[in-house]
Amino acid sequence: MIKKTEFFIGFRYLNSKKSNGFISFVSMMSLTGIVLGVATLITILSVMNGFENELRNRLLSMSAHGYIEGPISENEWENQYKLISESDEVKAISPTFVFNGIIKDGPSIRSVNVNGVIPEYESKILDNNIKFIAGDIDSLTKDSNSVLIGQNLAYSLNLFIDDDILLMIPIVNNGVIEPILSKFKVKGFFEAGIQEHDSSLVLMNFYDASKLLTKNNNFRLRYSVDDPMLSQETSEKLSELLGNKYSIIDWTQENSAYFGAIKLEKVMMSIVLMLVIAVAAFNIIASLIMTVTEKKDDIAVLRTLGISSRSIQNIFLYQGSLISFTGVTVGVILGCVIAINTPEWAPMLENFFGFQIMPSDVFYVTRIPSILNTGDIALIAFFSFLITSLASYYPARRATEIEPAAVLRGE
Repeated sequence: MIKKTEFFIGFRYLNSKKSNGFISFVSMMSLTGIVLGVATLITILSVMNGFENELRNRLLSMSAHGYIEGPISENEWENQYKLISESDEVKAISPTFVFNGIIKDGPSIRSVNVNGVIPEYESKILDNNIKFIAGDIDSLTKDSNSVLIGQNLAYSLNLFIDDDILLMIPIVNNGVIEPILSKFKVKGFFEAGIQEHDSSLVLMNFYDASKLLTKNNNFRLRYSVDDPMLSQETSEKLSELLGNKYSIIDWTQENSAYFGAIKLEKVMMSIVLMLVIAVAAFNIIASLIMTVTEKKDDIAVLRTLGISSRSIQNIFLYQGSLISFTGVTVGVILGCVIAINTPEWAPMLENFFGFQIMPSDVFYVTRIPSILNTGDIALIAFFSFLITSLASYYPARRATEIEPAAVLRGE
């Protein structure tokens, strides 16, 4: 329990006008270090949360939240479709052929990923983030031999609407690799905002794709759910529903490398910025030790008046905790204000300094996103306060070791 006398004396020592100017300077630097460390950490993590959310949305823009592989025939998929549709979590299902191929247009050759889809099903899977520059998903009618391709792929091959392309698909026949060649007409371009999709993905009609393939091992049932964050739980329920003979992969497994890298970056950035707060903690130690040395006469008088060594220790603990609490509180407020306004302030800084932080010809994301996470703020505030408050313990302990009699004798 906080005693008013101890707290009052600690507060007076912190605000004493008679204190050494250098001690006040070190205390102010400690406070500033905590504020900057906490504010920077909140801002950086909020921006990284924003980029993580942007990446997730763009990855899922043309990808389902999960897919099912197994002994599913292209002629029998309706049975599994009905069974999966009974799940309340599943929002849409799209039967898809997924395979690799090579596109040839004149002298240009490019490897691609091909999805054979049924437009009326696939349109329920596609996200609103998809931008069809020309054409749309309904252009992929049955027996039309038409394709939609990513805009980067079209740019690299110099393709235009109604251009013909040659698609080669390698198949293994009795241990021998044989190519299947077919001509398709370009009916549209799309931009998903992810290099993997825009530079290598080709969409065609489901039934046109089935004519090119000799086996059903390229068949998937892709699905989307109401809440992508719960896709892992949904995949577990579907696994129980369908049995062990089916393999169910959700988007968190398929894109684990992307989000694993972001998580590692967030951890490393947190550690680096926590070092700033640690430096501020060392400054608190230095300022309190100097305060103890300066106030040893006062400590001796207080001890002779009957104040216990525990109370003397608490006085300096409260003084350090006041610095910590003030620094963390101001840092949290400042960090939240900066994080909330980063998307608006970043363009203003770009205009003022005359440069673009994220140019559109290099990055898909041209603005700096920011998402405040209350959990991150709570953890940052807690650990920052804990680290800087613990720094007060050693100087406070030193204060209890002062001998009143020796000080009063002038020793």
